[in-house]
Amino acid sequence: MTLRLLTVLLTATMLSQTLGGCGVAYHGAKVRPGISAEGKVRVLPVSAESVLVANAAPYQPRQLPSYFRQTAGLGGTLAEPVAAPEGTLPRLARPEPPQMRLPPPLAPASYRIGVGDVVLLATPRDGTTVGQLTGILAAQTARQGYTVQDDGTISVPTVGRVQIAGQTVDDAEATLFQSFLDRKIDPTFSLEIAEFRSKTVAIGGDVAAPGVVPVTLAPLHLDAALAAVGGATPADPDTALVRLHRGGKLYQMPLKAVQEDPAVGQLPLAAGDSLFVDSGYALDRAAAYFEQQITLANFRQAERKSRLEALQTEVALRRSELSEARETFATRLDLGAEARDYVYVTGEIGKQSRFPLPFDRKATLADALYEAGGGLSTASSNPKEIYVLRGSADPLEYDAITAWHLDAGNMAAMLLATRFDLHANDVIFVAAQPVQHWSNVIKALTPSLLVSSVNAVSE
Repeated sequence: MTLRLLTVLLTATMLSQTLGGCGVAYHGAKVRPGISAEGKVRVLPVSAESVLVANAAPYQPRQLPSYFRQTAGLGGTLAEPVAAPEGTLPRLARPEPPQMRLPPPLAPASYRIGVGDVVLLATPRDGTTVGQLTGILAAQTARQGYTVQDDGTISVPTVGRVQIAGQTVDDAEATLFQSFLDRKIDPTFSLEIAEFRSKTVAIGGDVAAPGVVPVTLAPLHLDAALAAVGGATPADPDTALVRLHRGGKLYQMPLKAVQEDPAVGQLPLAAGDSLFVDSGYALDRAAAYFEQQITLANFRQAERKSRLEALQTEVALRRSELSEARETFATRLDLGAEARDYVYVTGEIGKQSRFPLPFDRKATLADALYEAGGGLSTASSNPKEIYVLRGSADPLEYDAITAWHLDAGNMAAMLLATRFDLHANDVIFVAAQPVQHWSNVIKALTPSLLVSSVNAVSE
């Protein structure tokens, strides 16, 4: 029985060598130069010079649609501005000497914090001697600014939102002190106003720099407000008037009186006052002028806002249109409904696959080997036989095939793979190691050998 089994195994081994040698049991693929039924194959080595020749062959990568290069913010059709109507008030002739009309005196009042003001909260630093100080010294070492929000509050870390709008500095300090105590936080701090934004006086007309002047803790006087905008610059100082609009009423003072009479120049101003310096206009015309300027300013602001909103709507629609077009293209690409160039990776490679060539640029042999193929197999791939098979684009040589051969036995040659550009329908073939070929033969014959051996033993 033992002799018979050995005979069967020896016969099977000889048979496997015979069948493997003649290619009956296993057929290995390789590149064969010359003329055959498949076409005329020529093998060219890949070198630094031949890469330039291969890359010179005409090939244009497919381009992404134009909407991938467009942005929603370009090419806007912002509507032309609508011109504001011209003012209708004419210039009057030289008037009589102006008359004085002073506003009622203002009652003294402390500054009350308003929306937009910036307050500085100074607290001691923990763990240092400076942290035990209060007032000015603490403010110099740990100061944090807070802007009063629309709801009249400031947001203090670990304390939360504290309502201080409408309060004096002392009242606000008391409110914060109580908030600190409620949350069991050391109430050692000082409070001051860093920026005054909530209360202003508007100044226009014949002044050097029309604008707004903030009302601060110190009383704002008429002469100081005019000085803050560069001073009055009327064409006729003798008849110039300083008009004060307060609480829906209009008052006037001759400019000379403001400049020469301390009682007039030191007239206190209140938040919301408007000053206008001009020459020769009657009181009612000045009021009409104010109303006209306010109307024109509102018109310009509304017109500009309307144009901006129209542009934003147009940009949003264009952005939505571009996004939809790009998503549709991506979906069609996934479903295979869009034309795409491919390279085919086969042979002894990590993963045989179809590698899609990128849009707008070229891919290299290295890209396909390591992105689509998963890289060379150290066990089975023969780095000395890497081929790029490329058909001829000439209709008269339709059966001509060029096999670009990369010998990467010296791994320095793989650098050429990063420079070798791929074309549509190229076939990348990696041959098997010689030992891998015989391993495949043995694997193909092993099942039949096992069956024969089992039958022999059973007999």
